[in-house]
Amino acid sequence: MDKLRNYDVSFSGLKTGKHQFKFEIDKTFFQLFDTEQEFTNPKITVDVFLEKHTTFLEFEIETSGTVDLVCDITNADFEHPIENDIKVLVKFGEEYDDSEEDVITISTSDHAFNVAQLIYENVALSIPMKKVSPNVSDEDLEILEKFSPKEVEKEKEPESDPRWEALKKLKDKN
Repeated sequence: MDKLRNYDVSFSGLKTGKHQFKFEIDKTFFQLFDTEQEFTNPKITVDVFLEKHTTFLEFEIETSGTVDLVCDITNADFEHPIENDIKVLVKFGEEYDDSEEDVITISTSDHAFNVAQLIYENVALSIPMKKVSPNVSDEDLEILEKFSPKEVEKEKEPESDPRWEALKKLKDKN
């Protein structure tokens, strides 16, 4: 986690109330994670809003910017907007626990909360499963439709053989 230390939000010296932090995210941020990305050239601004309470912390993480994707239809690069926000409640406990969906427990001895994983997930969730360029023409879609697999009608089940029916009746009697 040392390589992600730049994304620590220190809350120990802050007064109770609202605070804001800003991060500029580019490809070097994503290189800190050992996963392959579906996008290139990220230019993302992240606003982290922290509302500090006496016994817990509320985080709202807003991401906005762009990434380059490859169109699934034309194989051409296009710029895709990224806009997403998530809210997370951080409470204090014995040890780190992120098993609940929107609640993370950190140790009572912690003085900072690292938002890198949340930023990463926020961007990753903004990437669509189907990547279609806004520049795809109607002609491209027609060609795709023409060569797409069609649903074939199922053949009617053949009527059962009467000889088998007679055997089934014998089986049912026993």
